[in-house]
Amino acid sequence: MHRIVILGAGYAGVMSAVITAARTKRRDDVRITLVNATERFTERLRLHQTASGQEVADLRIPELLKDTGVEFVRGWVTGIDAAAHTVRVDDEQVLEYDTLVYALGGVADTAAVPGADDHAHTLNSRREAELLARRLADAGTRTVAVCGSGLTGVEAAAEIAEQHPELGVVLLGRQEPGATLGVKAKAYLDASLERLGVEVRSGVEIGKVLPDSVELVGGESVAADVVLWTSGVRVSPLAAAAGLEVDGNGRIVTDAALRSVSHPEIYAVGDAALIRQGYGVLHGTCQSGMPTGVHAAESIVRELRGKRPKPFRFGYYHTPVSLGRHDAVVQFTRPDSSPRSFLLTGRRAVWYKETVTSSPWPTYRRLMSMPGMGSVWPRGGRFTR
Repeated sequence: MHRIVILGAGYAGVMSAVITAARTKRRDDVRITLVNATERFTERLRLHQTASGQEVADLRIPELLKDTGVEFVRGWVTGIDAAAHTVRVDDEQVLEYDTLVYALGGVADTAAVPGADDHAHTLNSRREAELLARRLADAGTRTVAVCGSGLTGVEAAAEIAEQHPELGVVLLGRQEPGATLGVKAKAYLDASLERLGVEVRSGVEIGKVLPDSVELVGGESVAADVVLWTSGVRVSPLAAAAGLEVDGNGRIVTDAALRSVSHPEIYAVGDAALIRQGYGVLHGTCQSGMPTGVHAAESIVRELRGKRPKPFRFGYYHTPVSLGRHDAVVQFTRPDSSPRSFLLTGRRAVWYKETVTSSPWPTYRRLMSMPGMGSVWPRGGRFTR
């Protein structure tokens, strides 16, 4: 019996489990186990909607895994013994593996700035987004500071401003919002934020988060009843503690096939992996995360058949940005994520973004019913979502 254990049921982890199950369903010598802290599937692409007070679908992982043969274990991963090939769950249960897929993802780096961990909200989970939604609905809330001007911060600021026009929303960050977009797309994004009443403060560095304000480096203070932290990403220390080779940010260093360079029986996917491509290091997005999960699954199946896994190759295709429920901008890109001249705005962009963000359930179900799936995920070729 070959035991495959997948840690983390985000986009990459669930995709890895579903594809592996589909491609080994006729084998009785493979056992697949998926471990996650909760039964609920977190649609991270919709957490800013939850945070603004909107209802989104309540998706359950066991429902997705029904009839796949994948065993679901609910619990926190508390340790990995890479030498013994075991995983400890909730310090009580021990799972043995022959192949491990590490898909534990990342969270907002609230440890980077004093006070952020104590006084700022995050969008790390649905529960945290719901806590923020309740805070925003409090009658005493007047101003919201969104710390981090990357795309997560932009989408959150726009969503909050649209759903709560009575609140003042300020977006703080070192870079200008939409800095990686083309000129036209960035201009559209800037105009949309202005229309929504979002105050943008770029070129600033946050020095401290206080209960009622954000202190900037240099001494200036920005008043805020609520602070949302979206800047930076940190990953679980479990991989480093287990002795795997990691980079300075704790991400598992992978070879061309997404295997740990120090422990090749471990695949690393999504935000938890340091993945190099010809144009540089892959940056964590759903667009790139899901294909890493697919590639890990395909590689595991190849190894079960006595073949060598193929190198992972990925090219970016687009950068979709929601600007509330009624506006969006989509920047189409070259494989290295640099902007092309083509873009979508307004209603067409909203439709496109909603299609990209749509529930993964239909996608997973279609993949489960397609033997081979080569027409959807070209093995060894370029992946786009």
